[in-house]
Amino acid sequence: MRPAVSSGGLRSGFHLEPGMKIGLFGGSFNPAHEGHRHVAATAREKLGLDRIIWLVSPQNPLKSKAETAPLSTRIAQIKPFIGPMDIISDFETRIHATYTLDTLRALKARYPGVHFVWIMGGDSLAQFHKWRGWTQIVHMVPIAVVSRPGALMKARFSPAAQRFGHYRIDERAASTLALRRPPAWTYIKGPLHSHSSTALRLKLKAKR
Repeated sequence: MRPAVSSGGLRSGFHLEPGMKIGLFGGSFNPAHEGHRHVAATAREKLGLDRIIWLVSPQNPLKSKAETAPLSTRIAQIKPFIGPMDIISDFETRIHATYTLDTLRALKARYPGVHFVWIMGGDSLAQFHKWRGWTQIVHMVPIAVVSRPGALMKARFSPAAQRFGHYRIDERAASTLALRRPPAWTYIKGPLHSHSSTALRLKLKAKR
């Protein structure tokens, strides 16, 4: 089966049934790279997900607009990195969502009975406390954090990890995460992939 690329938000490419375990991998993907593939593949395997939805944000509020490529370009660049059952979606643009909190509210309202898990890299956990409504997000969906190079200590001692430390489950129980009632999160360690969007953008600039 070919990957489903959604050009119409949730009205195209989505078939989610109650009981499915769905990973939500959000970001600007500016550009997508092997590190993103690693995070998604690790979460898919460890959590036993049915599929992952790559939510391409119109603009990350924590990043500069000047350095963000057009949405269509970023969507096209993701295609080589997704799994065969994954979905690429511009849903956040379609509903005019700037913040993850709004995206999650919309998805949970449209798909009752689906077990969503938010996926992020360890570098994102380190600054998760800067996200709007981050404590509400923790109470809305389970969260899977996949280790990233250079982020272990920052993630481990981040405000989010400290505040919700009692709700962390052992990585060995990661396959149960999607079915747990939030707050619930896990930190998945494993082989690290050094690719980053920032490094790729700098490399492209150097070639110009």
